[in-house]
Amino acid sequence: MQLDLTPCGPVDISYVVNGPIETNTYFAISGDEAVVIDPAWEGEELAQSFAAAHPGVRIVAIVCTHGHADHVGGVAGMRRALGPEVPYLLPADDAQMPAVNIAHQRSAWGIETEDPGAPDRLIGEGDTIPFGTAALQVIATPGHTPGGVVLFCAAEGGAIAFVGDTLFPGSHGRTDLAGGDERAIQASLARLGELLPRETLCLVGHGPSTTVERELATNPFMGAAW
Repeated sequence: MQLDLTPCGPVDISYVVNGPIETNTYFAISGDEAVVIDPAWEGEELAQSFAAAHPGVRIVAIVCTHGHADHVGGVAGMRRALGPEVPYLLPADDAQMPAVNIAHQRSAWGIETEDPGAPDRLIGEGDTIPFGTAALQVIATPGHTPGGVVLFCAAEGGAIAFVGDTLFPGSHGRTDLAGGDERAIQASLARLGELLPRETLCLVGHGPSTTVERELATNPFMGAAW
């Protein structure tokens, strides 16, 4: 895969930490359009709060980096709030994951999560998701889940990657849950090190952001893969 690194115009990012596992829900904004990434919880409230803070900007897609319950828990509410014209996108290889993981979180931790419903579009490697003058480029990064993806944007102010739970500062996402694969996530980290510009800002699923350069220098898992 070869990424398009041509700057696509300014992109603003806002985020909310929400849900029982403190997931980062991101909004990527280009002009008068936005994409919400990994709406974790209370989707109707997320949609209303975003509309109040960004008048004149409309959400054109709901995209999840993978199918775990803490990354899709707000999808159903957002779909109700935004209407059927706003599509819900999920990686193809995680199409069955939400139901499985919702059941797991219920039995393991007593967390009730609303089923997001069937996705309007299944995404995979090489797909693009346009918004405003920008676009998210889909990179397949299996390991945390079979269908996990990273969403890359060559923004005018610098490259951005929404990495979900594939990469964390100094570490990577869990591989001990159903569908996890340690060998696969190591290979995914190696691909990210090769594909992404070193200055890329990596916006993670939980906790603080990092950069590719920092992870190549300090992350033992990424170093081993590299």
